[in-house]
Amino acid sequence: MFFRAKKSGAYQYLQVVENQRINGKVRQRVIATVGRVDLLAASGELDGLLSSGARFAQNVSILDAHRRGALPPAKTIKVGPVWVFERLWKQLGIPEILEQLLDGRKYEFPVERAIFLTVLHRLMCGGSDRAAEQWCRDYAMEGMDGLALHHLYRAMAWLGEALPGGGQIGATPFAPRCHKDQIEEALFAHRRDLYSGLELVFFDTTSIYFEGEGGQTVGRRGHNKDHRPDLKQMVVAAVLSDTGQPICCELWPGNTADVKTLIPVVNRLREKFGITRICIVADRGMISRETIAELGRFDPPVHYILGARMRAVKEVRQDVLGDAGPFEEVYGLKQTSKDPSPLAVKEVRVGSRRYVVCRNEDEAKKDRADREAIVEHLRQQLRQGDKSLVGNKGYQRYLKTVSGSRRFEVDEQRVQEEAKYDGLWVLQTDTALVPRDVALRYKDLWMVEAGFRTLKSVLETRPVWHKCDETIRGHVFCSFLALALQKELMDRLAEHGWTVEWERLKADLERVEEITVEARGLGFVIRSQLTGDAGKAIQAAGVALGPTVRVLEGGGP
Repeated sequence: MFFRAKKSGAYQYLQVVENQRINGKVRQRVIATVGRVDLLAASGELDGLLSSGARFAQNVSILDAHRRGALPPAKTIKVGPVWVFERLWKQLGIPEILEQLLDGRKYEFPVERAIFLTVLHRLMCGGSDRAAEQWCRDYAMEGMDGLALHHLYRAMAWLGEALPGGGQIGATPFAPRCHKDQIEEALFAHRRDLYSGLELVFFDTTSIYFEGEGGQTVGRRGHNKDHRPDLKQMVVAAVLSDTGQPICCELWPGNTADVKTLIPVVNRLREKFGITRICIVADRGMISRETIAELGRFDPPVHYILGARMRAVKEVRQDVLGDAGPFEEVYGLKQTSKDPSPLAVKEVRVGSRRYVVCRNEDEAKKDRADREAIVEHLRQQLRQGDKSLVGNKGYQRYLKTVSGSRRFEVDEQRVQEEAKYDGLWVLQTDTALVPRDVALRYKDLWMVEAGFRTLKSVLETRPVWHKCDETIRGHVFCSFLALALQKELMDRLAEHGWTVEWERLKADLERVEEITVEARGLGFVIRSQLTGDAGKAIQAAGVALGPTVRVLEGGGP
């Protein structure tokens, strides 16, 4: 039943109405007409009527009293993040996977709960693992009683613990097989239906540096992508499916060269994940003749789309970029901000090797403008003296020594040579894909790069303060699990046609609370209103919301 205002002539009349289903159709039946709305409001009769009825509507009266501030909260706890991500955690089958792997291990604390707490903390606020123990007290998380910081560290150490004996079969040359590897493989098997047509995988690496003493063996100095050569680091490699789903991550010593990492990853995908038909999409640092030859020796062969080094490889620099063939337009110049970036492609063959040259006209204009600005500024600086220019890498590429002197001048030939690279990138592939599809597949590699940005900044994986290799591997793997949960939620939101911003969504979920109050000698739990995108996330995760107000079991708060 509900109230309805019915207009009749110049006045509105308040009616009590109920819905009835008659012959399969919903009909409204007027139970009573209370009176004219304006007269009821002016006389105060409407307020009296509603107040009188509120005595028989306990939940409404509790909500009303709470909103008026008449019922101060005895306890407030956050529930939104736990509702959403614990639901996804269970649907992905992670608790069952952990239970099976932990069978026979006699830990005196719930390891699965410790791992979930670490993952959720990494998702919602990142930062040091030290803060997770205190952080969880503001959230309605079951099974966390008695968990202390050392339990979280022990759980992470178990994730990164090397498997005994025969468990090392199939290990990469750079790191042992650990429990985290078993979890990745079981998680993939649990969701194999999502990867039934998987042939294309994206692969990339990054580095994460250590503060303090760093890892025992995994901490090594190498080429530092964070520009911190003074610190030891580890290499993190990630493999994503063609839809951006995280498949696995590899954690290697910081001096492992990128060019050596691709083949071990392919071996693991084939032997441990059962993916026999693979096309690897990877960036230019992964390519070498030895790597390409090794990929072709697999049965069936592993295909590839790899970025090629335009300046460093003579064949690419001279033969491929020197080809005079026409480009095929894939996308023209952008007309609106939502249009795809301009793209033109052409195929070039050098012997048995197949290349695809790609051009973005917008990037070409930007490269040209940037170079012209640098060279013009360089000319101005040279008129004032050249000593300050030598240490500037942006200037060095356009400078040359004046013959017979110690002075510098603009290298005009180098300026002209650089122009031929404007807006271009080159791919090498052995696939049968047409050139446009090769280019579009490679452009999708941004999913891995975006995943690393999330892994390193949004989830605050770096820097790492742990000392033991096992705990370090577990620390990074918790971020990998967090990334998998985030991707699962964002995919489900996209299926509903909802586009949400991650940071705002987190804030909306944080505002979903349960407030405990006391009234009439009883305890009541009130759920706060859903704001922003919180309701979308809860619906996408399949969480069933209960009543807004419920009586607290056991009586008082």
